Amino acid sequence: MALGTRVWTAGKILMLMAALAATFVISFAVSVRLALKAGEVQVPDLTNRTTNEATALVSDLGLTLRVEESRRLDSRVAAGRILAQEPAPGSVARRQRGVKVWLSAGQRATTVPLLTGETERTAQLRLAQDGLVLAGVSEIRSRDYPPDVIVAQEPPAKSAAASVALLVNRGERGVTYVMPDIIGVNGDRAAEILRAGGFRVAVVGSNPYPGVAAGIVLRQSPQGGFQIAPDQPISLEVSR
Repeated sequence: MALGTRVWTAGKILMLMAALAATFVISFAVSVRLALKAGEVQVPDLTNRTTNEATALVSDLGLTLRVEESRRLDSRVAAGRILAQEPAPGSVARRQRGVKVWLSAGQRATTVPLLTGETERTAQLRLAQDGLVLAGVSEIRSRDYPPDVIVAQEPPAKSAAASVALLVNRGERGVTYVMPDIIGVNGDRAAEILRAGGFRVAVVGSNPYPGVAAGIVLRQSPQGGFQIAPDQPISLEVSR
């Protein structure tokens, strides 16, 4: 056999062996990847479940549950239920891996302080300092209590609770009136009537207005229809 022919034949054999080796490596890598994929599962959401429920759920997927001893306060998740987990829900984990969970200790029950007689601001600060939640604020208007003072609370002082509702006195509402529309009325006459009712009236300007007699109200503040108190100033502009 010629030397060139032998070299060509050896080269083909080497190429064939290299191709077979590459095919083996690729097949092996694919097989390993598929095997690894087969051993992976998606971590379920365990939050707000009991440990028994969570154990059954992860066991079906080939995972194990690890419960941390320390519990965390939380007002949204009931005591004894799962508050947090690691790995996070939806992540991919290998079978036999442990899922660590933390349980909720529920809301903290605190002794409610005496808040009646305190100002609303002081009561809110006290609740925040004691870790209590302000459940709501109701209002009354009475002359029997100082304004912006707590007149009642629920639950009462020395109770064990996580939240407190307050009743606040906003003070007696002052008497108000509706400002009449006096544009086009004689300014002196309108001012006289308003002053007799206890209002402070001032003519702050006069301007010429064609076709309108002198002394007629052209502008007013507040405008007609607005709520006014007896001590509120009223300004008028009249024609001249």
